[in-house]
Amino acid sequence: MLSRTAASLYWIGRYVERAEFTARLIEATMRLDSLSHTPAGAGAWESALAVVAADYGFAISGESLTPTSVSRYLTLSHDNPSSIRACLDAARGNARAVRTALSREAWESINRAWLGVRDRASTGGQGATLALIDSLKAEARGFEGALHRMLRNEASHFVRLGAAVERGDNTARLIDVKYHLLLPEGEKVGGVLDRDQWTTILQTVSAVTAYRWLYRDGLTALNVADLLILRGEMPRSLAASCDEVAMILTNIGKRTGLQGEADRLARLRQTALARATTRNIINGGLHEYLTAFIAENARLDQAIGAQFRFA
Repeated sequence: MLSRTAASLYWIGRYVERAEFTARLIEATMRLDSLSHTPAGAGAWESALAVVAADYGFAISGESLTPTSVSRYLTLSHDNPSSIRACLDAARGNARAVRTALSREAWESINRAWLGVRDRASTGGQGATLALIDSLKAEARGFEGALHRMLRNEASHFVRLGAAVERGDNTARLIDVKYHLLLPEGEKVGGVLDRDQWTTILQTVSAVTAYRWLYRDGLTALNVADLLILRGEMPRSLAASCDEVAMILTNIGKRTGLQGEADRLARLRQTALARATTRNIINGGLHEYLTAFIAENARLDQAIGAQFRFA
């Protein structure tokens, strides 16, 4: 496989995963903001911007911090390189470049999602925004299903690799913003707002039911961190994404003979997570742990690019 083809496939995985995550984040933030007993207000939308590292870009845009303006910025903005529209545009451009490596169903899912936002100038009110989010999530699920029905060859491996790398980064940022930034000063840890915010995080990663199955002692920060960091059976956890990255790199190495620094970093991270405990992570500083994970993920991304000569 040509290096530029592998790069395009890898970035399709990253961009589609990022678009779906942002859609889920917007939906969960809207639901948190709409709870009548929750004084979340602008703080919920500030946190949403912070999770996807769009807070600075939004601040310099000069727009007022309202649900409508933040939703539009995260969904449709041409000035936000991580908006859903920008991600789908990039995913579609990469998909066109490697059209023959994808199945028809995979291409059509990306193309339909892109067509759904291409000509929109506004997300509309809450109902219209949620309807748009639902359609984007459906296309993302369609793409994921199409990917699982593709041949287990290098093409599907590189798409899945990109998605797994992106998924770990998204989950780490989500937990970090909640734990380090989100609870307003004066609000009680374990209070109504704190519980609603942790529930919002679980909704963002589709983990509310999984949490109830695995934990019987109520909603606590320690349990949420345990679920989203160390529980490998939770598909969007850091452990699951690390396991998947290591497995896919091994499979690609077997098919291509290309193994190197990316494999080493992936295995080191996998081993470290397997040995970690939630209590030790919290005692050592959750923010520091997650910041280090995000930095390691960026180094792994660079190592993947170098190993498979993406540049």
